[in-house]
Amino acid sequence: MKRTLPEQIAANKRASMLWVSLLFLLLVALGTVIIGSYYPKYLVYGAIGSSALGVILCLVATYAGPKLVLQMSGARHATDVEDRMLRNVVEEMAIASGLPMPEVWVIEDSAPNAFATGRTPDKSAVAITTGLLQKLNRDELQGVMAHEMAHIRNYDVRLMTTVALIAGAIPLLADGFLRMQWYGGRRRDDDRESGQLGQILTIVGIVLSLIAPLFAVLLKMAVSRQREYLADATAADMTRNPDGLASALWKIENDNEALEGANRAMQHMYIINPLRLHGGDGMFSTHPPTEDRIRRLTALGSNFQDPLAP
Repeated sequence: MKRTLPEQIAANKRASMLWVSLLFLLLVALGTVIIGSYYPKYLVYGAIGSSALGVILCLVATYAGPKLVLQMSGARHATDVEDRMLRNVVEEMAIASGLPMPEVWVIEDSAPNAFATGRTPDKSAVAITTGLLQKLNRDELQGVMAHEMAHIRNYDVRLMTTVALIAGAIPLLADGFLRMQWYGGRRRDDDRESGQLGQILTIVGIVLSLIAPLFAVLLKMAVSRQREYLADATAADMTRNPDGLASALWKIENDNEALEGANRAMQHMYIINPLRLHGGDGMFSTHPPTEDRIRRLTALGSNFQDPLAP
């Protein structure tokens, strides 16, 4: 039986919380094993320390993440005169979504793309490239803004910033541990029983350090892909015009200009993966295939036809 949009939102939130919990547990497990391999007697402190690290990353993502994201993207505030049409469209979508008007930022880049960020719906922002403003018509821009407002309404913006920081910390810990082992890292506890435990934890730590970064990428991908599908469906419901978003997705996907400020830390936040032109849109992409997203919008009533289709 087909689920309604509210049921999809609820199910998606439950799934996302599960993935994030697993990501947090992966960070804790890795930190615990790393400390335990050097100081087996203080294994519990490793668990406490890595848990504290996870909490700190969540707090940083919540309170400082949005500002960091906007700075990393090189965005500037939109002006009332220069970007009047953009602000009008954002205001329309804010009203349609029942949310406060977010701050509007512009990125000076000819590649069309956009993202949303923020801590809560009343402290949020949307950022749009100048390329998006130049290459999309008003209906398409509406679809993109509705998609970003959907991310804000569903609290995706805070969630994805948190996921980015935790998922980014895992390979750093893993790489640091493997480097210490490669350059002569050794256990510092001479107690025989602790020594045996330390050896076991070292082996577990090496194995976990090799597979944890891959699991982190997979979990991050799972969270991001489901959120994109849901934001597309929510945007179509807001605008009552799935054609606009479908056409916008096609134009962004088929644009050949690369986003200059794109980086792996932020790739999952954009409406279309900005690294796709650099080989970042393969099996482990943070975004679902654009063709599949358009196909789902067609199921919601879109009549969009691929101009390049035979």
